Amino acid sequence: MPDLSHVFKAYDIRGTYPDQINEDLCRAIGSAVATFAGVPSILIARDMRPSGEDLSFAFARGANAVGVSVVDLGMASTDFLYFAAGKLDAPGAMFTASHNPAQYNGIKLCLAGAKPIGRDTGLLEIEALTKEFLASPAPDQKQLIERKDLLDEYAAHVHSFVDLEKLKPLKIVCDTANGMGGLVAPLVFRGLPFSVEILFEELDGTFPNHPADPIQPENLRDLQAAVLEHGADVGLAFDGDADRVFLIDEHANPVSGSLTTALVAASMLDKNPGATVLYNLICSRVVPEVIAEHGGIGIRTRVGHSFIKQTMAETGAIFGGEHSGHYYFRENYRADSGIITALIVLELMSMSGQSLSEMLAPFQRYVASGEINTEVADPAAAVEAVAEYVATTGGTVDRLDGLTVDHGEWWFNLRPSNTEPLLRLNVEAPSEPECAAHVHEVLELISRLSSN
Repeated sequence: MPDLSHVFKAYDIRGTYPDQINEDLCRAIGSAVATFAGVPSILIARDMRPSGEDLSFAFARGANAVGVSVVDLGMASTDFLYFAAGKLDAPGAMFTASHNPAQYNGIKLCLAGAKPIGRDTGLLEIEALTKEFLASPAPDQKQLIERKDLLDEYAAHVHSFVDLEKLKPLKIVCDTANGMGGLVAPLVFRGLPFSVEILFEELDGTFPNHPADPIQPENLRDLQAAVLEHGADVGLAFDGDADRVFLIDEHANPVSGSLTTALVAASMLDKNPGATVLYNLICSRVVPEVIAEHGGIGIRTRVGHSFIKQTMAETGAIFGGEHSGHYYFRENYRADSGIITALIVLELMSMSGQSLSEMLAPFQRYVASGEINTEVADPAAAVEAVAEYVATTGGTVDRLDGLTVDHGEWWFNLRPSNTEPLLRLNVEAPSEPECAAHVHEVLELISRLSSN
C-alpha cells in the first residue's frame, strides 16, 4: 500500500502537483469519498490553480466509477462550496491549496450540510479507502456530471447577514492576490453603496503579484499603500480560496484576527443577547473579555476548523473566530467565510459613523507576538520538555491544544505543527517591551531544552 501521509493532513488533503497530488490519486480519492459518504451525488468546485480542472474532473470520474454522480459548481471560493453543501444538503470537495504557492493543490472536504471532515471525522477512513482504490484500475464509467450555477444565490445568502438599507457609502480597497476573492468580492459588492478598488482581480493561480497569504506582513504592503493612496476607509486582504479575510484600517495598520473576532462578536451579541461565541486558544485575551462584557457565553476551543465547527454544533454557538482570520457563523452552516465577515464589519462602520481605527480602539488592550515558528527535531518532545520545566516555575498550565501557560499578566501557547518539524509559539503581554522580552525568554527556553 502506498504511503499517503504526506498529502493527507489534519484537516485536508494537500501536496505539490504533479509529484504528490495528481489525477490518478484524485480519481482514487473521488471513489473513496463517494464510498465513505454513501450518497447519490457529490459537489465539486475549484479555485484558479491551473491544475484544478484536471484534478477535480479526475475526482469526478472516481466518484462516477462507484455509481455516484457529481455536481460541478465551477470556479468558486471555499466558503461558496460550503454554502452549496449546506443549501443542497450534499457532500462537497473543494480543490484548493488555500494560501500555498502555485505548485500546490489539494482538497477540502465536507459532508452534507457543510459538516466538516477532518482526521478524526472521516479523513483517516478516506485515506485507507484511497489506498484500496489506487491498487485497482478505474473501470470505464459513463460521465455523470451536472453543471450548476449558484453564484447569485450565494451573493443573496451573504447579503442576508446584514441590513442592506443601513449600508453607507464607504471607500474599500480589496487585495484578492489573483485568488478567488476576485470572483466573490465583485459579486457580493455589486449594487451596494461602496466605492470598490480591487487589486490583482484576475484569477491566476500562478500568483504573479504576490503570494495569497495575508497573514504574512510582506503580502499586505500593496494593500496598505493602496489604502493610503485612495484615502480608503478600509482594506480587505483575502487568501487564495477567499475563506479568510484580514482588515487594514484607514491608516494602513493591519488588524489582527483577534481584534476582528472581538469586533464581530460584540456585534453578534448585541443582536443576539446571551448567545454563545467560540474563540480558539491563541486568540487575544480581549476576545473573552469582550464576549463577557456584551453578555455572551465564551467557549475556548482548539485551533482548527473541524474542532470549531463540531463545538458550534454541540453548543449552538452563533459565531466563532480564530486569530488566523477564519470566522464561523451558525447561519452559514457553521462554516467560515471571509466575505460575510467583511460585510458585517462594513455594516458596523456604516452604522457607527466611526472609522475602523476608532471602532477598534476599545479593544487595543494587549500586545501579541504573532505566530513564531521554530524548527526542532522532535516538536512533541520539545513541548513536553517545556511543560516539565514550567511545572516547577509557576504559572497556570493547560493542555487543551499543545501547551498554554498563563503567568497572570502574560501568557504563551506552544503547539507542534501537524505537518512540519516546527513549534508554533504565540505570546501576549500588556506592552511591546514586555511581549518582546517574554518571546526572547520562551525561545531561549525552547533552544536550551531542545538541545539537551
